[in-house]
Amino acid sequence: MRLEPRTALSPLTTLGASLGAIAFTLVICALLILWANADVFAAYGAIFNGAFGSRFAITETLTRATPLIFTGLAAAVAFRAKLYNIGAEGQLYVGAIAAVAASIWMTNDAGELGLPLAIAFPLMIAAGALAGALLLLIPTLLKTQFKVDEVVTTLLLNFIALLFVSMLLDGPMKDPTAMGWPQSPTLLADLEFSKLVDRARLHTGLLLACAMSIILWIVLSFTRFGLSLRAVGANPRGAAFAGISVNGTMIKVALISGALAGLAGVGEVAGRTGYVTLDMSPGYGYSGIVIAMLAGLNPLGVALAAVFVGAAIVGADAMSRVVNVPTYIADVIVATALISVLVAGLLTQYKLRWR
Repeated sequence: MRLEPRTALSPLTTLGASLGAIAFTLVICALLILWANADVFAAYGAIFNGAFGSRFAITETLTRATPLIFTGLAAAVAFRAKLYNIGAEGQLYVGAIAAVAASIWMTNDAGELGLPLAIAFPLMIAAGALAGALLLLIPTLLKTQFKVDEVVTTLLLNFIALLFVSMLLDGPMKDPTAMGWPQSPTLLADLEFSKLVDRARLHTGLLLACAMSIILWIVLSFTRFGLSLRAVGANPRGAAFAGISVNGTMIKVALISGALAGLAGVGEVAGRTGYVTLDMSPGYGYSGIVIAMLAGLNPLGVALAAVFVGAAIVGADAMSRVVNVPTYIADVIVATALISVLVAGLLTQYKLRWR
């Protein structure tokens, strides 16, 4: 058996591969649900109702999807240029702590905002984005100047970033009113994101995330920088021969990718929690890699993939209460969907030849 490139790719082949990936995911997860002695249709119905069956369910799904869109975009734009950013988790945390630090810096002696809101709000967002961008810039410079593998450096920087944030939460940025719990001071109420729905956690960070998806898609598809990025990702030597600065493009990509991951942290602290703790993220940075791959590194697809993952997480919580199936089934659904999509993408480009 060997793989041979397809000479032509029909829309039916692409559609069939996608439907096959979905069907395979549903079948594998159904087998696991049966193994847990639960009704498959009741379990899938509970997942759907838990994610989209009510106003509360929909808002919770979109709330979970908001940071996933940012981290998914961070991974997608970096992977497009063959810059494998595995450090979005650390960039998320430094973005969150930078936003709180900016809030503290802008607070006057009376405990109020010392700058006009029109200036303070963009400054807070910029602080979080800049912190994430600078964190990714370090391994990118090591890659471009010394050929150091960025997979290792970005992964290890996650632990360094978390330890740094832990040091701040136990030291200079510890909230004295938290009864000893390691958390940052609360963000100023003026700097919090507005709620999109009354009596729900959904906030305007979702609109910012969707706007970033559209902007990034336009940049990658219709600008000179987008062409340079795709060229560097496809063939760095060819791009350099064509006059494109490979290192310069990599640095720009790193700044964009890190800033997007930092915005995920800003969105969490300004839209949901109000302060930074070490358990603020359940792994949004790592999940962003899965979302980027599910979306085929397409910025518009990232938003849809993030909603899918968010629905799986929220729906699995509801399913565990209804049919007594562990919530870990959500991780299985996401992982199986990722593998299925990757295999389906391979089969759309190659065909199996038996000899």
